[in-house]
Amino acid sequence: MDCMTKREVTEKEREIWEALTGDDFSPIYEEADRIRQREKGDEVFIRAIIEFSNCCRRRCRYCGINADQRQVRRYRMSSGEILETAKQAIDAGYRTIVLQSGEDERFTGNGGEELAKTVRSIKEYDEDVAVTLSCGELPYDTYRNLREAGADRYLLRHETADAELYEKLHPCGTLEERLRCLRDIKALGYETGSGFMTGLPGADAVTTAKDLLLLKELECDMAGIGPFIAHPDTELAGAENGSAEMTKRAVAFARLLLPEANLPVTTALGVLSPREREKAFSCGANVIMKKVTPDRYKKDYDIYPADLQRTDIKRDRRKIEEMLEEIGRIPV
Repeated sequence: MDCMTKREVTEKEREIWEALTGDDFSPIYEEADRIRQREKGDEVFIRAIIEFSNCCRRRCRYCGINADQRQVRRYRMSSGEILETAKQAIDAGYRTIVLQSGEDERFTGNGGEELAKTVRSIKEYDEDVAVTLSCGELPYDTYRNLREAGADRYLLRHETADAELYEKLHPCGTLEERLRCLRDIKALGYETGSGFMTGLPGADAVTTAKDLLLLKELECDMAGIGPFIAHPDTELAGAENGSAEMTKRAVAFARLLLPEANLPVTTALGVLSPREREKAFSCGANVIMKKVTPDRYKKDYDIYPADLQRTDIKRDRRKIEEMLEEIGRIPV
């Protein structure tokens, strides 16, 4: 069935939709790689992710740590644990620390006071290290306070540009509110990251085209694009996972639309297919994320199923560096 007959589609959306579903995508892969080479060179930025809390007030239907998941063992890392993990990552060579959590008011309440202290502590240890936050939807004043504390970047994926689908999957919010947050983040001078999942139940290639154009409209500095992975304990258990191929195609098109943006190979793509993760670096990607969350917590940050190995921060970074060097990239 032609999905364009179901709703209005702009000419630009049609153009992207037709490209995404075409038989031969190799010319677009080649163009995306050429633009990546021109704008970013062969350097690949390796980011360290600390998942410091799996407590979340939201009820996103695809997420394994949403507020309705009673079987989840909830945790919060202490400020000291977060700082110690960040120090280990910095000492291992990481130049960006990503602090990621559910929407946990213990850290972001009172204007983000608790989280701001942690950001300041990391900056005191190494003022040249970038701190990226990914802690959900917050009031403007909280975003401002965290920015003033030293946070450099903020990642808040819009997940889907289809407002109706967004509300079906997020009974706790609206796309309008998500976009308000992203515009606030941009206005405050953060390097702003958004992104989406490919293959969400109810989405199609037209949805992906709309997602890509929304990234351009938001003038994103970063864009995380990964496949949907069904979690067995959520309402979407048993749904078909997203496609690694469509994810790579979306990353390549994002490079065409946002030539200067940082585009990661997402952890979800690596879970779906480690080999496809490596191939994504020839499709426009120039960033890779690595979990450095301590072992006692890591398995409980269960947003989607993954086979997690024991954390050894120095060893794990070196393995990524070796993989990048094997494919002709320069790890940073």
